[in-house]
Amino acid sequence: MPLIPTHEWDCLWLNVHLATMKGESYGEIRDAAIAIKDKKIAWLGAQSDLPDTVELKRKCAQILNGKGLWVTPGLIDCHTHIVYAGNRSHEFEARLNGASYEDIAQAGGGILSTVNATRDATFDELLNASLPRIKRLLAEGVTTLEIKSGYGLTIESEANILRVARHIDAHYPVNVRTTFLGAHAIPPEYKGRADDYITFICEDMLPALHAEGLVDAVDAFCERIGFSAAQTERVFKAATQLGLPVKLHAEQLSNQEGAALVARYKGLSADHLEYLSDDGIRAMAEQDVTAVLLPGAYYFLRETQLPPIQALRDAGVSIAVATDCNPGTSPMTSILLAMNMACTLFKLTPQEALAGVTINAAKALGMQDQVGSLEVGKAADFTFWDIDRPADLAYAMGQNACVQVIKTGLQIVE
Repeated sequence: MPLIPTHEWDCLWLNVHLATMKGESYGEIRDAAIAIKDKKIAWLGAQSDLPDTVELKRKCAQILNGKGLWVTPGLIDCHTHIVYAGNRSHEFEARLNGASYEDIAQAGGGILSTVNATRDATFDELLNASLPRIKRLLAEGVTTLEIKSGYGLTIESEANILRVARHIDAHYPVNVRTTFLGAHAIPPEYKGRADDYITFICEDMLPALHAEGLVDAVDAFCERIGFSAAQTERVFKAATQLGLPVKLHAEQLSNQEGAALVARYKGLSADHLEYLSDDGIRAMAEQDVTAVLLPGAYYFLRETQLPPIQALRDAGVSIAVATDCNPGTSPMTSILLAMNMACTLFKLTPQEALAGVTINAAKALGMQDQVGSLEVGKAADFTFWDIDRPADLAYAMGQNACVQVIKTGLQIVE
């Protein structure tokens, strides 16, 4: 029986422009082509470097016309709290009537308001509330998503959130990385006993959730209304003992030296960073910790303290951008709007913004060897855009130019 010939490439797109996000100027390759094999990028480059048509037909199982579209890596939202129940528009209204975020939190609102609603939600209720939010991100070319817990604050409720997050890929083709954020707020049953709650996290909650395979990384909210640096360090020690990487909500409302702390533990990222100090920047640079900017929260809270963008640039710190999707401070499900905000509010360049939701976002999740740029050997996760140039993605507010999404070699949006 004759052997069935195998093709070197499963699929090849001709007539595209690539923003590889490697090197200068978006890593642009105009008049290009890109090929995939076994769910990975197998070849990319100038179309003129391809063999003639006859040879191509032998080489490829399928050849498609990219119609002059731009192709970027699949976008990555590397900081979300997107699995939750309830609504906090009343707090938005209260802030506009003069209350501060800290006032609301100290009065029993804020994170604890969402904790109560999320604790009351079943798995199915939480899943059904979260899927529409996730769908909106995926429609904008997102192929990788981080989801934090932190709205349960008991073993059972935190597990429920993380199980929902683990179940997302049964509904949508997306990479989901889960982050345990038990140290998000002090639950009502531990009021006035923050140290006891940290003990519970370290000795009971985190080990149980890790043993169930629900945790990819560990986070904490190091802030005056959250947890002290000493309490946060206890969580980091427990995570490290379990072999889990750490990251941190740091310097959002005040300088608690959280960035330096996460750097000491060689963490993946420090996020928010409005009140980041020079010492914190140096520590992040020395340990190659990624800075994750969250312009949605800055905008929504009407913050006036800007993150030290130029100092981060000067120190060579990688800068990522994310939606911070959550019900209290950034109810945003648009990664493209986050890019625009990063440019208009934080003065990132469009290239920095796109790097912030691709290659640098991948680094913030410890996935830079798998996704985040168009390179041979990386996952075939990329997005086709009907744009004139890559800067259009950060420029056009309220517009979604996503035409097609390829996830691990399979078309999922057109």
